[in-house]
Amino acid sequence: MSAPAHRLIVDVDTGIDDSLALLYLLASPEAEIVGIASTAGNVPVEQVAANNLNWLALCGAPDIEVALGARVPLDCPLRTTEDTHGPQGIGYAVLPPSGRSLSERDATTLWVDLVRAHPGELTGLVTGPLTNLALAIREEPELPRLLRRLVVMGGAFNHPGNTTPTSEWNVSVDPEAAKEVFDAFSGLAGRRPILCGLDVTETIEMTPDHVRRLAEAAGSTPAEIISPDDGPQVRSTASNPVIRHLSDAIRFYMDFHRTHDQGFLAHMHDPFAAAVALNPAITRTRPATVDVELHGRLTRGTTVADWVGHWNREPNVDIAVRTDPAAFFDDLVDRVGRFAKSVG
Repeated sequence: MSAPAHRLIVDVDTGIDDSLALLYLLASPEAEIVGIASTAGNVPVEQVAANNLNWLALCGAPDIEVALGARVPLDCPLRTTEDTHGPQGIGYAVLPPSGRSLSERDATTLWVDLVRAHPGELTGLVTGPLTNLALAIREEPELPRLLRRLVVMGGAFNHPGNTTPTSEWNVSVDPEAAKEVFDAFSGLAGRRPILCGLDVTETIEMTPDHVRRLAEAAGSTPAEIISPDDGPQVRSTASNPVIRHLSDAIRFYMDFHRTHDQGFLAHMHDPFAAAVALNPAITRTRPATVDVELHGRLTRGTTVADWVGHWNREPNVDIAVRTDPAAFFDDLVDRVGRFAKSVG
């Protein structure tokens, strides 16, 4: 068997959509997760780490190293969002305890040790606040050059924010960290991070039919039908354990979107970023110089993109601007469905 084409460090604040991103990567034969960094964001960092370990165990994944990361942002209090992701970060799902142990390394050390050991080989994927990565770059300023590629779910550009009128959640939680990371890639042509912002990720709308198709692809019974009429006490009866827990998580996320007048659906920001990490060709990108507003009373945490060179600074990121959501979901359903079938 040939070696995986993509070896990844994954930095997550798991999270419902982070959970599906992890499953997508585990389901992808061309991907190998070499380490998982946990960071506080959707829920506190200890819960994030537990979610990572529990998903790995449920899926029968290898003993992938999971490291505990930053408990708080660089320079502001932590905000979490249990109203969006549930009290444990995984919606209505309750995962069985993994029995697995956390790494003895913290997340910053994990990042630094891995990129030093494998220069030019690793793809970084960050689907939470950028705190751990900013701390790692402080320790190893060459980190942006040592990575093969960096993909970040974060930012909002020609699009409203989802945390404030102009800011996206991951950047808003730790704006200082986001700025430090984006600044660290200045002047690195050919190594610019790909930013998957709300402009594209809010087109990745998961519906109940996608969940039904996932269950069908997994050979799970009975048919997995989730509805806005299901009360909070309803739980999936799917025969496949991965589908059962995933369905309970996703239905909570859909309930959240419905109560915010977005329909009974779920924006799957992080699985899309995971797919881009494996195949950047699924999205069209545009280079831009991105900075982060740190001081505005109304605009703190806003990602500002200079598309045309007003600042006379070289582009430091490539921003995802277009994709094919239907093709993405066809791919996700096929990969995750077959993977769940093999597990359960």
